[in-house]
Amino acid sequence: MIEHHVRVHTSADRLPREDQLAWKLAAVATATGELDADSVTMAVNRVIDNAAVAVASLLRRPVAVARAQAVAHRGAAPGASVFGTSVRTSPEWAAWANGTAVRELDFHDTYLAADYSHPGDNIPPLLAVAQHTGGTGADLLRGIIAAYEIHVALVKGICLHKHRIDHVAHLSAATACGLGALLRLPTETVYQAVQQAVHTTTATRQSRKGEISSWKAYAPAFAGKAAIEAVDRAMRGENSPSPIYEGEDGFLAWMLDGPAADYTVLLPEPDEPRRAILDTYTKEHSAEYQAQAIIDLARRLREKIPAPDHVRSVVLHTSHHTHHVIGSGANDPQKYDPTASRETLDHSVPYIFAVALQDGAWHHERSYAPERARRPETVELWQKITTVEDPEWTRRYHDPDPDRRAFGGRAVITLADGSVIEDQLAVADAHPAGARPFDRPAYARKFRTLAENAVAPDGQDRFLSAAEHLAELSAPDLDGLFPAVDTEAVAAYDASLPKGLF
Repeated sequence: MIEHHVRVHTSADRLPREDQLAWKLAAVATATGELDADSVTMAVNRVIDNAAVAVASLLRRPVAVARAQAVAHRGAAPGASVFGTSVRTSPEWAAWANGTAVRELDFHDTYLAADYSHPGDNIPPLLAVAQHTGGTGADLLRGIIAAYEIHVALVKGICLHKHRIDHVAHLSAATACGLGALLRLPTETVYQAVQQAVHTTTATRQSRKGEISSWKAYAPAFAGKAAIEAVDRAMRGENSPSPIYEGEDGFLAWMLDGPAADYTVLLPEPDEPRRAILDTYTKEHSAEYQAQAIIDLARRLREKIPAPDHVRSVVLHTSHHTHHVIGSGANDPQKYDPTASRETLDHSVPYIFAVALQDGAWHHERSYAPERARRPETVELWQKITTVEDPEWTRRYHDPDPDRRAFGGRAVITLADGSVIEDQLAVADAHPAGARPFDRPAYARKFRTLAENAVAPDGQDRFLSAAEHLAELSAPDLDGLFPAVDTEAVAAYDASLPKGLF
């Protein structure tokens, strides 16, 4: 790996483009050659994972709204497919609809380091452009692996959340790079696209704070759509704000650490295998990633507690990120509100722990149902749960060794009689270092479970076969990556929604 030191420069410095981070990212993407076999295997897993969570969300309102907007923008042929329909639309709008479907349930892959990320959000825009441009499965894989490489590098090297900048700024840069690799574009073109994408997708983290709205699902889809538009514009020969990262009025100087900003971003050598995708991990449960191990811990603790109503208090000792983002350290009263939105409950580890402790299970719909959140005994237990930051868990969260990195915590439960029960879990059971790491059969089971009410068994088989042979798929065969669903039921749901402009 090469260490790239990134700092703010004045305009008078005339920083050469080859020394700019955007160029270096573009150079890595455009130099992506023969693909690592393990990375290809994992990329296939993530294509399966994305389709699983997308088909499970088709009849959810935010997904239906995004789909309706996309269908209204049927553009130049051949276009790209939209989950839940037989329609092909402009690739940027297909990316918008499909990206929202993938993100809605907060149920696909994650990577956590200096910042947060869901690298699987790169796949919908890449797949849309591959379909529209006649790309093959091998082209798509090259784009996915390049996008993951860039995304992980940025998340490791540059923290956004400290400055309350949403993590989709890193996503848009990664998607632009992935599109460059997929299309085999010149480095110059990708460089310009990265700069426009970052410039137009920098937003605050209010989308994940307080009363969290459905924009949480739309935000990554917006970044993917913006990246496609940035690539299109750059391919037509247009330039972008430069240098977007290092400029004295740029991203680092005014959005992040200021004029003294200094970051180190690790990127692979030109001939080094692109394996960053192997550092990422998916979810077994539909919840914020920092809650994955907490759910598994709660399920385990349930067997040690006489009854949930015997609990006097629960204190979760965990990392800074978990405490301040989804714990009581966020100081969001909405995280304890029984009438809160699903998106808010998904970011409330006190709620998640309470339900998992009572039910001994977690379900992507039932665990968030309004009647479940308002159950009196749940509300009573929920209010007794708090989090605290433990420096040791924060250190483990940021451990440079992925085999020692931990995203869980320690639960201290005080019962009504004063006795105390303690237990801890470092990583989720499904994590690569967990009790039951996800493998290809696990991804297939997740797909079949989530697709059970949306895709017929033979349709499930056809999709899994297409995904597992992704590297050999021709351009027309990419259609097989969209499981066949009951489009009439989807259309009927869509017709019930209010109309917009389009």
